[in-house]
Amino acid sequence: MRPDPGARLKVLKLRADGGARGNPGPAAVGVVIEDENGMPLRTFHRWLGTATNNQAEYEALIDGLKAVADWNPDRLEVYLDSKLVVEQVSGNWRVKEPELKQLHARATELLKQFGDRVSIRHVGRGENKIADKLVNMALDERVKKPRAPG
Repeated sequence: MRPDPGARLKVLKLRADGGARGNPGPAAVGVVIEDENGMPLRTFHRWLGTATNNQAEYEALIDGLKAVADWNPDRLEVYLDSKLVVEQVSGNWRVKEPELKQLHARATELLKQFGDRVSIRHVGRGENKIADKLVNMALDERVKKPRAPG
């Protein structure tokens, strides 16, 4: 990882993922921030406690947006493997679940600071492997795996 993103970043890539084991269940987020060449600048994960998959996906986006805000890139590309979150924050789908409305409001407020310099894309899980791995690392640190009999 490159520790210092430099004086001025042209493009930052944010890859965020959230997940829960059970729905709801133990949940966590994973975030990867990359430069325009895909070089990781920062990675982190966070334990959430009990949440749904969709709540965890929103929390991941929020954590990622907070983390990139200070770098003020010329362009921010956001990649999420949650079609629901992508479509809701893009304004294409309504937010029906009451527990997601506040998270949606926080995410859209954070997105506003980037104006038209941000794009949000839905990607397959394979394109979000590192963020997914970070989610599982956070979960594995807190959730005991069942032992195999014998």
